[in-house]
Amino acid sequence: MPRRKNQSGLWFGRPFDTRNNSLNLIRLVLALTVLVHHSWPLSGRMEEPAFAGDTLGGWAVAGFFVVSGYLITASRFSHSLGEYLVHRIARIMPAFIVCLVVVAGVFAPLGYLAARGTLDGFLTTGTTPFNYVFANLGLKMVTYDVAGTPADVPYPGAWNGSLWSLYYEFYCYAILAFIGVFAIIRKSPWPLTLLFVASVVVHASIGDITAYTQGNFDFDLLFRLLPFFLGGAVVQAWKDRVGIHWLPGAVSVAASVAITALVPNWGGAASAVFIAYGILWISTLLPSPLLIRRNDVSYGVYIYAFPIQQLLAIHGVHERGLAVYMLVAAVLTIAAGIASWLLVERPVMRAVRRHGKAAPGPAAVTARPGGSAPDQGAAPTTATVLPVVQEDPHVPQQPSVVGTRATGG
Repeated sequence: MPRRKNQSGLWFGRPFDTRNNSLNLIRLVLALTVLVHHSWPLSGRMEEPAFAGDTLGGWAVAGFFVVSGYLITASRFSHSLGEYLVHRIARIMPAFIVCLVVVAGVFAPLGYLAARGTLDGFLTTGTTPFNYVFANLGLKMVTYDVAGTPADVPYPGAWNGSLWSLYYEFYCYAILAFIGVFAIIRKSPWPLTLLFVASVVVHASIGDITAYTQGNFDFDLLFRLLPFFLGGAVVQAWKDRVGIHWLPGAVSVAASVAITALVPNWGGAASAVFIAYGILWISTLLPSPLLIRRNDVSYGVYIYAFPIQQLLAIHGVHERGLAVYMLVAAVLTIAAGIASWLLVERPVMRAVRRHGKAAPGPAAVTARPGGSAPDQGAAPTTATVLPVVQEDPHVPQQPSVVGTRATGG
C-alpha cells in the first residue's frame, strides 16, 4: 500500500517555510568561517583546526554548495531556461566584476604604494590592473596579483584567492540548466538522486579517473564539489514528499558527522544529502533577525574578505594577534558586504525582476507531481517580499591557500 500522507501532503513533517528560516544567517556564518580559515595562511600561521582531513573553510564550502544546490534547483524548476540563466548571471557576475575593479583600482594601488612608496609604473607593471580585470572576466581566475602586489605579506601574489571557486559554482548552475531541460527531472526525484550517487562514485574514484582525464584540474575540482551541490538538489527534489521534522533532522546531522569521520576521503560527499537536510532543519530552529532574513550580504562578505585581509596584513595588523586580525577583518568585510548588497547586488536583481514582469513570456512555473503547488522555494515566490533572499549562495576558497583538499575554503 502507498504510504499515507499527512494534511500537508507529505509523508511526514511540515513544509519548509521559505520566509521564516535562517538560511541567510547560516550563509553569513559560513562566509565568515571562510574568513576565519584564511586568517591562518594569510597571517603566516600553521596548524589550522581541521576535521576529517579538511579545514574549517572546506566544510564551510560544503555547506555553501548543499544550500546552493537546494535553492538553485528550486529556481530551475520554476523558471524557463532563459529566465534561469539570466537570473544566475545577474546574481553572480555584476558583483564579481565590480570586485575585480575595486581590487585593481583601490586595493592594488594601496598595496603598490606601501611596497614602493610611489605609484610610478603601477599601470604598466605586469600583471597590469587592466589585464587583471580583463583576464578574469570569464569567472575563471587566471591571475591573482596586480602589478606584483600584494608584496611583503605572509601570502604574497594573490589579492583575492576566494574568487576561483565561482567558476565551478557556475559550472554547477550550467549542469542544472541542462538536465532541467528534461521533463523527467521535474517529474520524479529519482533521476537527480541517481545523478547524485554517480557524482559521489566519480568523486571517490577521482584518483583512478585522472589517468583518463590527463589529470585535468578543472575536472578534479568540479567532481569534488558537484556531489555537495547535487546533494542539496536531491533534498529539493524530494521536498514535496518529505517535510521538515526533528527526527530525520537530528539523524541527518549525526549521520553526516559519522560518515565523514569514518570515510574521510569521500564520506563528506556521500553524506551531502544528510548535510543539506540537516542545515535546512537547523535553519528552522535557529532564530534570525528580520534584517538578515531580508538582506543577503554573504556574497559580498565572501568576495571582499580576502583582499581586506591582505590589505590588513600589508599594514601589519596580523602581527597584533590572530583574534585582533580576525575581528578587524570581519568588521571591515561585513561593511563591504553590505555595500556590495545595497549598491550592486540588490539593485541589479530588482532590475532583472522588473524587466521580467514587464515582458512576460510563456508560463514558466511548472507544477510539481501530484498536482501540488508550484515550488515555494523558487525565487518568484519570495522575490516581491524578500528580494534575492535565499537564491544563490557562494563558494569561497583557493587551492594554494587551503592545501591539498580541493574543497578547502
